[in-house]
Amino acid sequence: MNPIKKIVLASGNAGKVREINKLFAGTGIEVVPQSEFNVPEIPETGTTFVENAIIKARHAAECTGLPAISDDSGIEVDALDARPGVYSARYGGEGASDEDNNNKMLEELKGVPEEERTARYQCLIVFMRSHTDPVPIITQGSWEGRILEAPQGEGGFGYDPIFYVPTHNCSGGELPLDVKNTLSHRSIALNAMLDEFRKHKYI
Repeated sequence: MNPIKKIVLASGNAGKVREINKLFAGTGIEVVPQSEFNVPEIPETGTTFVENAIIKARHAAECTGLPAISDDSGIEVDALDARPGVYSARYGGEGASDEDNNNKMLEELKGVPEEERTARYQCLIVFMRSHTDPVPIITQGSWEGRILEAPQGEGGFGYDPIFYVPTHNCSGGELPLDVKNTLSHRSIALNAMLDEFRKHKYI
């Protein structure tokens, strides 16, 4: 199987591009955002993370002619019956900022005691060699924590400032990127994807 040199990421999210390229450093693979090819966003109509990731990867591969990788990730909060899940990015409404989403979650959890604020980030990653790939590679990662009562830290993105990481006694927003890349749901799923790439001799 031929090594892969370039993959389009089915996202324009600069934070994701940075995280993925950091993890892929030394593999010989360059990951470029779909925004570099003016790929339009596609509606995420799936009801699960894996459905949405496949929709986005297929669309990016079709528009660019390159192999594509896509993640669909979000946060599940036990006290909210596993919400917001696949709706994490638009939890505060269409076009909501990270701050809007965080504020809505903190409002919904007002008065919920610490021990009931358990939550986890989930990440599903899909790789497709082309838009007609019948056997996409799919990997998954999860990251356990709980929701704080107020934001802490300026780093990360998404729900990181309100996601408490018990192993490091701080929020995801206070973790250096190098440390986060050893812990996060996305890094777990991406490292599993790199293992698959090695098996398939893509790297």
